[in-house]
This record gives sequence, structure tokens and C-alpha cells, in this order.
Amino acid sequence: MSKRVLTTESGAPVADNQNSATAGVGGPLLLQDQHLLEKLARFNRERIPERVVHARGSGAYGYFEVTDDVTAYTKANFLGEVGKRTETFIRFSTVADSLGGADAVRDPRGFALKFYTEEGNYDLVGNNTPVFFIKDPIKFPDFIHSQKRDPFTGRQEPDNVWDFWAHSPEATHQITWLMGDRGIPASYRHMNGYGSHTYQWTNEAGEAFFVKYHFKTNQGIRSLSAEQAAELVGKDANSHQTDLLQAIERGVNPSWTLYVQIMPAAEAADYRFNPFDLTKVWPHADYPLQRVGRLVLDRNPDNVFAEVEQAAFSPNNFVPGIGPSPDKMLQGRLFAYADAHRYRLGVNHTQLPVNAPKATVAENYGRDGFMATRNGSRHDKNYEPNSHQGPAQTDAALSAPLAIHGWTGTHEAPQHAKDDDFFQAGELYRLMSEDEKKRLVANIAGGLSQVSREDVIEKNLAHFAAADADYGKRVREAVEALRED
Repeated sequence: MSKRVLTTESGAPVADNQNSATAGVGGPLLLQDQHLLEKLARFNRERIPERVVHARGSGAYGYFEVTDDVTAYTKANFLGEVGKRTETFIRFSTVADSLGGADAVRDPRGFALKFYTEEGNYDLVGNNTPVFFIKDPIKFPDFIHSQKRDPFTGRQEPDNVWDFWAHSPEATHQITWLMGDRGIPASYRHMNGYGSHTYQWTNEAGEAFFVKYHFKTNQGIRSLSAEQAAELVGKDANSHQTDLLQAIERGVNPSWTLYVQIMPAAEAADYRFNPFDLTKVWPHADYPLQRVGRLVLDRNPDNVFAEVEQAAFSPNNFVPGIGPSPDKMLQGRLFAYADAHRYRLGVNHTQLPVNAPKATVAENYGRDGFMATRNGSRHDKNYEPNSHQGPAQTDAALSAPLAIHGWTGTHEAPQHAKDDDFFQAGELYRLMSEDEKKRLVANIAGGLSQVSREDVIEKNLAHFAAADADYGKRVREAVEALRED
């Protein structure tokens, strides 16, 4: 078998890849050594800006198979027939740390899923928790700044973390999730995934429903204590990546069962709390889980950079039968995610193999820009309408219209009868066993006791007490005990 020939970027054969060209033996290097300059220049440009959030991630390919008929609720083609399979790509991630951080840390996990459907790519961008810290996107940059490295000290500061939470009582529910037993998943395979936001489904008759997605792990929930996580980070900072890679390579293909909660659109206005509030869950007693299908991961990427680092997910990638809701956080992400990818990867990032449609072809009039690979031929026009049989609109809406009314302005979210920042956090606390409560309190106190300002500590303690009197009392006692040491 003949050896493959090493070439330059332009395809010319390389004569010597071990020695640079010099002016005589031992002399200075020559500017004319094109291969050397090309290698160094490319090496300098191997990295792209990392994601501001969800920087550290792992990914895998797989498929989604429909197991139950949901055509009464959505006309989405990939959900239209029991037994139908759709190729998928998933990216798991931590949220706050940088690309060089560790996997086994206390942090929410991203659960971003791309369905390569026959009607285009559908991206479902969620987390491993059903709620989030805030409910309005205007607070998101400030929230992330408070959780990331301080610009002066260069490290995550408890003062910043808890100061923001002290002034954001709506975060109490998510804090209770994060500081509880599920705050550090043992692996990506052993955690649930959630769409978190509320989305809209529309059926063939044009009827609208609001839905929440729940991916329940079929491997069972497994989590780590703070002590176990610290030990694991010391042994293998890439523990979750290692576990996912090796499991799939062994043929132990992880899977999740997808359930949805379905609310007829007409019920949203009079529901007892705002159903579009990302800091709240819908009680299963009101809207039971309904099974839809299963997600199976069965193939690792061949190149992490090309297929995981360059993977771009955006919640505005909808398909017919699925659309947005009035969830303010979702509405903000519809812009922010796509814009982040245009900055990191370029305006033509959708032409990269991992992001391009696989079951259909993208047809539009976008042209040019950096790294354009699909610019058309001399016969293709870059405007519409035209008389050259170019792609044209369908006149069929992807989802049902959302009714709007009132005056423009910076309004607070509409108040429902039982809107409250603390009740669901208290409900979650009261569901925990005694041992779970002890670990939750210890995890919160470990961070809160490091805060230097008494007023910030008191504000946070008041939030836990508002959620549940026993919850607040225990956290206060634990914080005071640690601060006395």
C-alpha cells in the first residue's frame, strides 16, 4: 500500500517536514519557507473564541424514535408516526466554567439536542434542570458575570455569586435544585434533560398547545457528593467526557425516554401561576407526563473540534408544528444563541457538516461572508421574488399565532393568582428526605458562609426562610456555625 503524500494547504507535496529552510547550515531561517510559515500561521489560529457559557462540552450522535402517537397535538413530521426514527446530535456541557474547567463540578448541565428532520433542523436547547435562576433575559449577562471569574481576582467569588442571588429572589427554586443531591451528576448518562422553557405545539387543525419536555434517563439518576466530586476531579478532570466516550465505544448506548406535559393554549391565561415563568415547574397533578419516544446515543464524533466545539444550537430553529411561547427567557434566547454562533463561527456556520441539514437541503438566498461554501451557480439568483424558479415561500405558518395586547414598555411579568418566588422551592425542599435536606443545607452553607457582607447573607437567608421556615432555620444555623469556626 503506497503512502499518502503530505502536502501544503494548496496541495503541493512537502519535501521535508522535519527541518526548516535556512540560509546555510545553522543559518537563520528563510522567509521563503512557505511550509514553515503556513504551519505556524495555522497553529496560531487553531482556537476560536470559546462559548461565554456552556464552554466545556461533550457530544454524540444518535437517533430519536417515536413510540407514542402525538399527532393530536403537533403536525411536526418527525413526530408524525410511531416507529419513525430521526438522526440526532447532542451536546452536554457545564455552564459557568471555561473550556479548561473540570466536568464533575456543582453546576447546571446543558442538554442541547439537534434533530436532523425532513423539514429542517429542529434544535431543543435545555438543561438538566426543569427551571432556571432568572425569568427575564435582560438579567442574563449580569447573572453570568456574577457566576464567572471576577475581573480583578480572576476566580469565581462567593461574594459575587451570592450577592446576585440575594437581589434575585426568583433564583431560590433553582438554587435548591443546584445545591441538592442532583447538583453534581455522576455522568452525562445518569442525569435527566429538560427543555426547561415552555414551547408551543400546533396540530394539523391549527389547534395550539403549550408543552414542556422531559427526557428521563434510562440509566437511572446517579449523582456525586461534594467530597466524591472533588476526589474525581483530582483523578480525571475529563470524567464525564471519558465516561460518555467509553460507554458508546463499548456499545453501551445511553438512552432517555421523552415525556411531555401538554397544556391547551386556552388554559394558560387563567392558570394559577404564570406558565411561561422559567423559574417554575408545572405540577404533574395538573399536567401529567405523556410519553413520546426515546433518544439513543450510538456514535461518537470523529473530531471533537469539528463536531462538538463547532456544533451550533439555536432555539429559533423550529419546524412546522413547533414554535415559541411568550416565555421571556426563551424569547431572548431566540436572538442571543444564533447571534453567539455568528460571532464565534461566522455567518456561514450553518454550512458546517454538524450544523447542516441531513434529511433535507437548505434553500435560501444567503450568500457570501467568511467561509461561504454554498454560493450557488451562475443560474442561481440572490434575490426573491424572481422568475428563475428559485425557492419560494410556503404561506404555511410553522406554529399558531400568539395573541398580544396592551401598551409597549418595560413591564414586569403578568401576575397570576398564585405567582410566588418561593413556594415551589419550599415544595421541592419538603419532598426531600432527611438526609437529602442535610446535604442541601451543608452545600448552601459551605458557599454562603464565605460571603464577606452580612447584608448579603441575611438577604439570602430570608429567601430560604420564605420558601420554608425549617429550610431557613437550618441554613442559618449551619452558616453561623461555619462562620464561628
